[in-house]
Amino acid sequence: MTRPLPRPVAVYRVGGSVRDELLGRPVVDHDYVVVGATPEMMTASGFRPVGRDFPVFLHPETHEEYALARTERKHGQGYHGFQFFASPEVTLEDDLARRDLTINAMARGEAGVLVDPFGGAADLAAGILRHVSPAFAEDPLRVLRVARFAARFGFTVAPATEALMRALVASGELSTLTAERVWQELARGLMEPQPSRMFAVLRDCGALAVVLPEVDTLFGIPQPPAHHPEIDTGVHVMQALDWAATRALALPARYAILTHDLGKASTDPSQWPRHHAHEQRSARLADALSRRLRVPQDCRDAATLAARYHGVVHRAAELRPATILGLLLAADALRRPARLATLLDTCAADACSRPGAPAAYRPAAVFQEALAVVRGVDAGAIARAIRSGGAVAPEREASSIAAAVRAARLRALRAWVGKRRRATTD
Repeated sequence: MTRPLPRPVAVYRVGGSVRDELLGRPVVDHDYVVVGATPEMMTASGFRPVGRDFPVFLHPETHEEYALARTERKHGQGYHGFQFFASPEVTLEDDLARRDLTINAMARGEAGVLVDPFGGAADLAAGILRHVSPAFAEDPLRVLRVARFAARFGFTVAPATEALMRALVASGELSTLTAERVWQELARGLMEPQPSRMFAVLRDCGALAVVLPEVDTLFGIPQPPAHHPEIDTGVHVMQALDWAATRALALPARYAILTHDLGKASTDPSQWPRHHAHEQRSARLADALSRRLRVPQDCRDAATLAARYHGVVHRAAELRPATILGLLLAADALRRPARLATLLDTCAADACSRPGAPAAYRPAAVFQEALAVVRGVDAGAIARAIRSGGAVAPEREASSIAAAVRAARLRALRAWVGKRRRATTD
């Protein structure tokens, strides 16, 4: 049971829920700040302590987080280098002052009154991301957070805030961010409505060259105008990401879009705007980036596949049956069809986001049909026939079955390809 907190303890709803409420957006999570309380008061009222670094409690009925009002002080490098101080004397404004942006430094009291000491509501109305205080520059993670909020809301960064972000980059503190935290912010930014805004903000302050140099170097790399009217490789990748966002593609596809053309930055400039064999280079770079950021396996696999095979997928209508089968097997599409679907989504974003491109991505239908043809081959029946025939030595049985299944699949694909091509010429 929850017992009322004693007066003059006051509870305020803070942060993102207040911001999103003012924007008319759905409010998912509620966070609260408790002013004037001690940990003993909280536990006596039934709250359960869960915070390790500072006093945070879970409401016994709603399980929402209630944190004691606190201040913080920088005592080392990186986003871990902080000491937190919580006491009944810390005011609500003290607590709000330690937050990153004015739009996140608002609160509502128990009577519903808005508390906005730093002008967050005005910045929301103006579409501006502005730091609360110079202490913003003490936490390098805030550079990535600001960029992510830009991708979410489409807001611009206040000039003074961008200057602090540049100073953070110049200080070298971005290098203190762990791979896990960089990936967490990158993944969340990729899933925002306009991912390109995140990368634009990171480029403007110089952070992209530090945290994702493989992506930063794509800007300014030319491409053949016949295939890429947008010409600039970096611009192309950003357009493809925003196209993916409008289609609500999943994170593995969006990450694969980000990395599918990394190899173009390593093309000898004498070969520009052509990028011969960039797919192999892109696959190696995508895999190295995924390992560095400790990217989840589904995203890592999607990135490597798309980098290696997006050019092949685009040529679906002209591919030989053996090439089609090889791609389906490389994607492990028979066992994990979702991997093929992600690859096709990535390739659709690559192709259909280009200016003047058709809305429908025809190679997707070709490969889905091809997968159905291959699945129609009864591999189990082939295996049983070989085992029951007795003509193959036991040590060669597995390889004989694999060869026979492959041959049957190729025959089925040849028949299907022939039928499709006759239909297109009739």
